[in-house]
Amino acid sequence: MTTARYQSLQVGETAMLSRTFAVSDVVQFAQLTGDTNPIHLDAELARRTRFGQPIVHGVLAAGLISAVIGTKLPGPGTIYLSQSLNFEAPVMIGDTITARVTVVRLRRDKPIATLETVCTNQNGRTVLRGKAVVLVEGGD
Repeated sequence: MTTARYQSLQVGETAMLSRTFAVSDVVQFAQLTGDTNPIHLDAELARRTRFGQPIVHGVLAAGLISAVIGTKLPGPGTIYLSQSLNFEAPVMIGDTITARVTVVRLRRDKPIATLETVCTNQNGRTVLRGKAVVLVEGGD
C-alpha cells in the first residue's frame, strides 16, 4: 500500500537545508563516533597536509542530507534503504554547506523513491554528491 505522502511526490521536487560548521560540531562528532582522526582535530598536524587546516568529517557534512530526507523531502517516517556518496572537495570549518535532495525516480509498485543528493559550499562548489534510495512511510 502506498502512503498519501508518496502519492504526492513528484519527480523534480527538491528540498534544501544549510548549516555552517564550527569547531564544536567537529569535536562533538568526533566524540560521538570515535573518529578522532587528527586531520579533523589537530590544527598543527592539519597545517602540514594538503588542506592546510582541519577539515570537517565528510560524513558529518553528509548528515545534512539525512536531515533533509527525514524532515523535508520525503519527510518524517522516511527510511533509508541506501546512500552512495562521492566526496569531491573538503569541507572546512566555517563553511556553510547546503544539502539539496531532488526526487529523480518513483517506483510504481512500492513507495520507494530514488533521490539525487548534493552538498555545496557557500561558493557554490560541490563538496559531495550521491544517490539515496528511500522507503516513504508515514505522512498519512
